[in-house]
Amino acid sequence: MARILLVDDEPNIRFLYSTYLADSGHEVIQAQSGREALQMIQREPLDLVVLDIKLGPESGLALLQEIAYRYPSLPVIILTAYASFQDDYTSWLAESYVLKTGDPNEFLQTVDQTLQQTSHRVAPPSLRPATAREQPAMR
Repeated sequence: MARILLVDDEPNIRFLYSTYLADSGHEVIQAQSGREALQMIQREPLDLVVLDIKLGPESGLALLQEIAYRYPSLPVIILTAYASFQDDYTSWLAESYVLKTGDPNEFLQTVDQTLQQTSHRVAPPSLRPATAREQPAMR
C-alpha cells in the first residue's frame, strides 16, 4: 500500500506501531532521530511520515517545521503521548494529531484517512524528475 516513515526515539514504540502498520499492509521504514529521518526522506520515496514530538534531546516539532518547509507535499501525522502539544501552533503543520494508546484503531484510521486525502498531492518540480515535456530543449 503506502511507504511510511515512522520516527520515534523509543525502540519499543517503533516496533509496536510499525507492526500495526505492516499488519495493515504498509511498508514501514524507521528512524530514531530527526537527522536520520531527514536523511531517509531525501533518499526514499515516501507517502507519509508518522512523527513523535519528543525525540530524546531533539524536538519533533522542529523536525515537523523542517519537513513542511523542505517537502510541503509530504504529509505528516504527529503520534505522541502528550495532548498538550495540540495547542502549539507548530503542530498545526501536521495533517493529524494522534495520541498513543493501547488501541491502534484510531491511529490506523487516521493513517488511512490521511493517505486518501493527500494522495492527489504532487511533489513540486524541484523534487521530482522532469518529464520529457519539461526538459530543456537541446541546442
